[in-house]
Amino acid sequence: MKIVIAPDSFKESLSARAAANAIETGLRRVLPAVEVVKIPLADGGEGTVDALLGALGGRRVRVWVTGPLAKPVNAMYGRLKDASVVLEMAQAAGLPLVPLALRNPLKTTTYGVGELLAHALARGARRVLLGLGGSATNDGGAGFIQALGARLLDARGRPLAAGVTGGDLARVKAIDLTTLDPRLSQCEILVACDVRNPLVGPRGAAAVYGPQKGANPAQVQVLDAGLRHFGGLLEQVTGTRLLHRAGAGAAGGLGAALLGVAGGQMHSGADLVLRLVDFENLLRGADLVITGEGCLDKQTRFGKTPAAVAALAQRLGIPVVGLAGSLSIDANVNFNHGFDALMAAVTHPMTTAAALGNARHALSAAAERLAHWLLFAQRYTLRSTVPPAR
Repeated sequence: MKIVIAPDSFKESLSARAAANAIETGLRRVLPAVEVVKIPLADGGEGTVDALLGALGGRRVRVWVTGPLAKPVNAMYGRLKDASVVLEMAQAAGLPLVPLALRNPLKTTTYGVGELLAHALARGARRVLLGLGGSATNDGGAGFIQALGARLLDARGRPLAAGVTGGDLARVKAIDLTTLDPRLSQCEILVACDVRNPLVGPRGAAAVYGPQKGANPAQVQVLDAGLRHFGGLLEQVTGTRLLHRAGAGAAGGLGAALLGVAGGQMHSGADLVLRLVDFENLLRGADLVITGEGCLDKQTRFGKTPAAVAALAQRLGIPVVGLAGSLSIDANVNFNHGFDALMAAVTHPMTTAAALGNARHALSAAAERLAHWLLFAQRYTLRSTVPPAR
């Protein structure tokens, strides 16, 4: 039996690789000789660099950049063997970089994301995959384009200081792109994103994601107005419609800057990663696929890694088990989207902290239970096909 283990990360507890290792450990307690192929995956968020480096080879590059609160952070990106570059915006502007008490998207910037890209461009990058998951920002990509050379001008025509935040957008009266890094136009930028929200409005970046980043209702209104103003300026200077374009609201509006200024091409993050690692070919000959993430729920089917894995496996006629930290009450909808079975690692009530701290053991134990079910299925099938003794 050949089993492909292809999970995403389990947020705040296990990387995709650690999750795959835990699942393999549990399986081998019962099926020691089983053939296992581990393919840790991601959808553009945390773990995307590791997933692609693991599958395609390359090296990590570390660089000090400006963090979301304008303090230095040590960020990492990947340089693949084919010289392509993989960036996670969360490395420079992610929510985990902002202490809970300081979370306020009026005061965060994407400047460090632009510095990461500039660092890669200066070293010859001509193809970049940029993942947009996990942002702490709502600046419309203003800081990002500043770091790449754009000048954001105030009412008196003076450049605003580096690191414009979501709360600064109303002060921007003009955008000067004549000083933009020319290497940007020579680089193909693939944007890995599972968000289709527009820049502004009730489904926009501020309204939908602002509260998750610490914004109260009044601040959401300020942020949305700032994005509407700044997005209008971006439309004028680039000639590209952005305010209501799908995906422009990703990562607090960084999507708009990537689409309008950097010429980025939006892709489903999960589908893009699967294509780059040649996942379909890796599935050939598999008898079972195990995928999962921290929680499987009704949202899983909308661009998440496990759903992309299940859809591809279903097309190839390979059964799929979703193995998650927990299953929501509405998780069964996933049976209509390529999954054949769903299992949870958490087996009894516990605090979130306890579940996260015990994730590796719980996931391994769940995989062990799954292996026993596989043995049961084999024995049941065998008994049902053997004619009764005369």
